Amino acid sequence: MRKCLSSGATLVLLLASLCFSLPAAEPRPNVIIILADDLGYGDLGCYGHPKFKTPHLDRMASEGARLTQFNCPAPFCAPTRAALMTGRYPFRCGMTANPAPDGGLIADATALPASEITLAQLFKQAGYATGMVGKWHLGHKTPAQMPTGRGFDEYLGILYSNDMRPVTLYDMAEDHVTVREYPLVQATLTRRYTERALHFIERNKAKPFFLYFAHVMPHKPLATAEKFYKQSGAGLYGDVLADLDASVGEVLAKLKSLGLDERTLVIFTSDNGPWFGGSTGGLRGMKGSSYEGGYRVPCLARWPGKIPAGHVSHSPAVMMDLFATALKAASIAAPADRVIDGRDILPLFASTGPSPHEAIFGHQGPLLATIRDARWKLHVLAPRDPFLNLDKPGQRWTDPRGPDGVTILAPYEQYQPSDHPGLRTGAASAAMQLFDLQADAGEQKDVAAEHPEVVVRLKRLYDATNQAVPTAPAPKGKAATAK
Repeated sequence: MRKCLSSGATLVLLLASLCFSLPAAEPRPNVIIILADDLGYGDLGCYGHPKFKTPHLDRMASEGARLTQFNCPAPFCAPTRAALMTGRYPFRCGMTANPAPDGGLIADATALPASEITLAQLFKQAGYATGMVGKWHLGHKTPAQMPTGRGFDEYLGILYSNDMRPVTLYDMAEDHVTVREYPLVQATLTRRYTERALHFIERNKAKPFFLYFAHVMPHKPLATAEKFYKQSGAGLYGDVLADLDASVGEVLAKLKSLGLDERTLVIFTSDNGPWFGGSTGGLRGMKGSSYEGGYRVPCLARWPGKIPAGHVSHSPAVMMDLFATALKAASIAAPADRVIDGRDILPLFASTGPSPHEAIFGHQGPLLATIRDARWKLHVLAPRDPFLNLDKPGQRWTDPRGPDGVTILAPYEQYQPSDHPGLRTGAASAAMQLFDLQADAGEQKDVAAEHPEVVVRLKRLYDATNQAVPTAPAPKGKAATAK
């Protein structure tokens, strides 16, 4: 009997020792997506700008990965943001136009359909703390359309663009909506957004979190704190970028100080090409344009130990891919009941592999206008550049929404369309133009006649996808009702 007890005790001790010797389960990673507003492909030092100083973002690139062929599915705000949140092209998720409180009844009612599932909802269901800071722009009429109705535990920001009236700063949690400031002083907005983001990280350091940090800058009206005003030596736009860059630096420093560095994936990108004052890095067009200057944006990713330092990928990727990538990093399954256009691009952040897409499409309003692969881009619809006729020096454009110094509170002189350095030369706009992006990134020479086989191949792929695009403007779906 004594022998049996001794053997049993030995077995218990052996099992206990085995349990304690097993490696602990790896903590679930945090995910932070930082989205700039109207930041151009060529605006950062790490993308070659000769004057704009962005040391923190440049360091992020040197410590992580930089993508040179990252695209938005649309050349303006809300459709791209909807694509990020759902992993679906704008025509699929019902968001092909911008919600706007000052844009009439239809624009005011525009919102992401309630049937769509957001990245925040999926992270929240998986037990993550979810926070958002900054520009939402996916619906503002009812609580159910707002960030805290779409999966975020908390929110601080402007629900639409910072040039849409009324410019109001909201502070939200699941049980309240508070007007934090009206009229809004935009000069200190980047600073206040950053403080809130840092506070969210600090409060949730002991559990996994998802933070969506959607900056308002450098969307017009440009504004920055006095600390940065006239300090960059590169004009107001350079001052604003310095403020934005410092914000990213503070986020990275906070992660390091809390010991969260190696278990946090941080992605930085922009919602479309530049508006006034920014740089496309030699690409043609700008925000609102179906040329590359409208679609192509910077994309950086940092995850020490997972993403090799200084990696550069030249394989095409698209905004919806961040949806799939964030879920993959956190081992969260994507919805299986709908088409998800995004693909996991963690491999692109770590290797020189090919794009996961046979082709990438570009919207122009509710329609698909372009298709591209790793080399070729076909404009099925005639390329569009909405400010093509406003490019003469001294020619001014007045935005009826401001800046007016009262409603929008932009304390500085703003840029004009003529201050945009995107290329305004090249082949005249026409349907079915083909450009060789490897040899002609600025889309200057139409080579459709020289490569008819490429036109046929890309048009066939375009037609296959375009069959699913509504012939009428994209449906808005039933408006989400208030809780």
